[in-house]
Amino acid sequence: MAMAAALSVSGAPLTSLRERLGRGLFAMVAGPEHQASRSRIHDMPGPRWFGEDRPIRRVHGDASMFIGGLSALLLQSLHPRAMAAVAAHSGYRGDPWGRLQRTSTFLAVTTYGRAIDAQRAVDRVRAVHDQVRGTTSSGEPYHANDPHLLEWVHIAEVYSFLFAHQLYGARPLDAPECDGYVLDTARVAEALGVVRPPRDLDGLTARLTAYRPELRATPEAREAAQFLLLHPPLPWIARPAYAVLAASAVAALPHWARTPLGLPLLPRAERTFVRLGGHGLTRSIRWAMAPPR
Repeated sequence: MAMAAALSVSGAPLTSLRERLGRGLFAMVAGPEHQASRSRIHDMPGPRWFGEDRPIRRVHGDASMFIGGLSALLLQSLHPRAMAAVAAHSGYRGDPWGRLQRTSTFLAVTTYGRAIDAQRAVDRVRAVHDQVRGTTSSGEPYHANDPHLLEWVHIAEVYSFLFAHQLYGARPLDAPECDGYVLDTARVAEALGVVRPPRDLDGLTARLTAYRPELRATPEAREAAQFLLLHPPLPWIARPAYAVLAASAVAALPHWARTPLGLPLLPRAERTFVRLGGHGLTRSIRWAMAPPR
């Protein structure tokens, strides 16, 4: 009896800490109305684009998305026209959390929400993209609804999300499930305007390779990498955890993507310290964001 009482007393502060951390993380990635948004996305009845058994739900619902999301931003920045559009129109420096919240909400709605809400989310994004056009510093025109640029953004995201999940996910996918994940994401990509997106892992790898001649690190890309990795708008108490996140995101990049951005390649450290840190971070996020029992 005494031991049970002691455990209940010591467990109460731990539960309270987990709830506070969970609410803080949800608010950071989903915005101040995260509880209402979560209820609308998950609880409203109606058909969905993806059934509960689909791989996209497992990947996008895992804590590894924190690492995959940052890795995707770094990889996407290597396309000069895509990066020019982000630098000129996204406001990632002035409102980085707003951009994160909009992106995470879009992913949540299209992955878990009703089909009608997923289509509305896609329509809103396409309307915004239609206004995003201009020229790069070298005079190349860009338009955010260009199917070629849309495909680059798509394959960089899918590669990064999947690679991070296979490294740090609670339940990594087997080979058929990896193909299934790429197939699932093609449904969203086509709705956004991508023409013939890859539908399996081999196709994804081939398309990523095909884009490599177009990729380079512009000054805007290197500035974005420095901002995202070294100067995040976070309180100092959160910086150590973010440093682990940043190191894990860099380690998840393809080797060929790092040198242009001036990012280190340290294979031995990445296989040991960084990998352990990434697992510790994602386990902590899962613990904090687990629903109360």
